[in-house]
Amino acid sequence: MHQAETAAFLNHKGGVGKTTSVANTGAGLTLLGKRVLLVDLDPQGHLTSFLGIAPGEVGATVYDVLRGRAQLREAIVTRPLKARLYRDGQDAQLSMSLVPSTVDLAEAEMTLAGTPMREHLLRKALSGARGDYDYILLDCPPSLGLIAVNALVASSKVFIPVQTEYLALQSIESLMEKIESVMAELNQDLVIGGLIATRYDGRKVLSRAVVEALRERFGVLLLDTMIRENIVLAESPRYGMDIFSYRPRSYGMEDYLNLSLEIMGRIAAANTLFSVERGVIKAAGADGETAPAASEDVAPSGQDIAAARGVTAFDDGETTVDDDSIIPV
Repeated sequence: MHQAETAAFLNHKGGVGKTTSVANTGAGLTLLGKRVLLVDLDPQGHLTSFLGIAPGEVGATVYDVLRGRAQLREAIVTRPLKARLYRDGQDAQLSMSLVPSTVDLAEAEMTLAGTPMREHLLRKALSGARGDYDYILLDCPPSLGLIAVNALVASSKVFIPVQTEYLALQSIESLMEKIESVMAELNQDLVIGGLIATRYDGRKVLSRAVVEALRERFGVLLLDTMIRENIVLAESPRYGMDIFSYRPRSYGMEDYLNLSLEIMGRIAAANTLFSVERGVIKAAGADGETAPAASEDVAPSGQDIAAARGVTAFDDGETTVDDDSIIPV
């Protein structure tokens, strides 16, 4: 039976692009014909508001699910995308599903502390829905508490958005230590899918230097796709829209299409490809040796990555998907 791949987007530093990446990667995967469930695990509820879900529309939340007061399916809210899927000569309505969050989730650290198997609550809650989706993406809080641990225990992959500034680099080592601990003690199937460079500006020496430092330290764990600084990515949440719906002709759309494709590949990779050993990140090549870091500092274009996977991307019309190709309407 088909089971969804679950991926956590985690960084205990705020403002690095976790929510933006979850929302837009979810939309990108949806446009590529995948069934996607997003789970908002941040008490601030940024992913919930990002998708235009008002507080009055929220019934059961992820907190109710973790407390056992509601089933996961009772909490799921479906949101249509304005981007269109064109298949067999007809337009099809696209939608994403979300388990919303509210400020009540902030109580979880205390109220769930005495619950047996408390680190496995989310994994148990998601088990009944894994057959309904291809991907479940978890938007983690900016902390390393019980909710973040639940996300790591429930996931097969973890992706780490990293803003391309030096302060962001300083927190990565402690984050890796936490992930290593969870891998060793609670979820031996967890794999580091990679680091995602966000707010990248190739014109700035600082951005280029941070990317170089990330590649030197983490090698191929740094994804090839970098999310370029783009004002429309900051604007789209105001209108409750993903970047594909808000500005289909933008660098932001191109970057998140690239990222969605690359994440699909990373998630599909063998679990032995990436590992943490004694606190050291390793990326094994085909011969078992550590694979070399990529040499390019510039993210490949949407056409480059899409074409490599049998997808043709255009930037001159509304983005649509027809099985193996993305075409303008």
